[in-house]
Amino acid sequence: MKRKSFLQATAALAGLTVLPTGTTYAVGNLANTALPIIPSYLQKGDTIGVTSPAGYITLEEIEPAKQLMESWGFRVKLGNTIGKRHFTFGGTDAERKEDLQQMLNDKTIKAIMCARGGYGAVRIVDQLDWTAFKQQPKWVIGFSDITVLHNHINRNMGIASIHSKMCNSFPSVWANADAQQKETILSIQKALTGVRMEYTAGINAFNKKGTATGVLVGGNLKTIESLAASSSDLRTANKILFVEDTGEYMYSMDRMFWNLKRSGKLDNLKALIVGGFKEKKDAGDDDFGKTLQDVVLEKVKEYNYPVCFDFPVGHQRNNFALKCGVTHQLVVTDQQVTLKEQY
Repeated sequence: MKRKSFLQATAALAGLTVLPTGTTYAVGNLANTALPIIPSYLQKGDTIGVTSPAGYITLEEIEPAKQLMESWGFRVKLGNTIGKRHFTFGGTDAERKEDLQQMLNDKTIKAIMCARGGYGAVRIVDQLDWTAFKQQPKWVIGFSDITVLHNHINRNMGIASIHSKMCNSFPSVWANADAQQKETILSIQKALTGVRMEYTAGINAFNKKGTATGVLVGGNLKTIESLAASSSDLRTANKILFVEDTGEYMYSMDRMFWNLKRSGKLDNLKALIVGGFKEKKDAGDDDFGKTLQDVVLEKVKEYNYPVCFDFPVGHQRNNFALKCGVTHQLVVTDQQVTLKEQY
């Protein structure tokens, strides 16, 4: 079945509850023994810092995102890496580390928006001093390569973060953007301001029905695989795991899901959410002979937790904001899939 033929994701825009700013589930800093720590939600006048810990982006490319976030009532502070380039990176390792470090330390910055993905966060994550961030948690926003930061923060600090589109995905002209593009961008604003997030997706014949509640974690599957056995390795026991990826051969997807299984990351899940996966087709005749659904279901056949496919997250247009490290409930039925943030 083709994704677009049966999946239509919508953020619940009506009847959403705004959580009080500064909500915390726990004051501990051990991700595996304490409940999640929720940074303060943003109010008008608060500052969002923008930095490039991975790939480069120009000042011209950043402008639409800057203008839109300012229209939401926020101040925007551009880091020194914006407009800077060192080969594929947004500056040298030292420059990118220093820029992100300043934003982690800056008490006036309430959220850090990563300008784009690409590659580079893993080169600097071990050099960062997280002391100020733990004392005053703030939202870190992004996806793809920024999975490194989401997983490192969750594993070591238990602080919530936002997996979402970044500045390079904002439409250049807001008025010309289609409804879905606008909705995904506006989901970032909702997540930052404390709206209780809820998404409903259509059915998939391969889904495994069920209901589960747990802390939501995950991100780009290739990046999760690359962090194995490191200090940023994701712990998934009793959590809802979401994964997505793009530009991988099917055999590579199979290998990544085997990594999840063999490393024990699938053993004690509450649920598995499979987002967008864009297969890279082999130019030759070396057909792997399995679909993504085959690959996943083979790895989870012994487990009873719910599994859903084609959830609206990933390297695709319908990539909605998800609050990593926050408790959610996933309900998979014959009629639909619902992911709802819990208090």
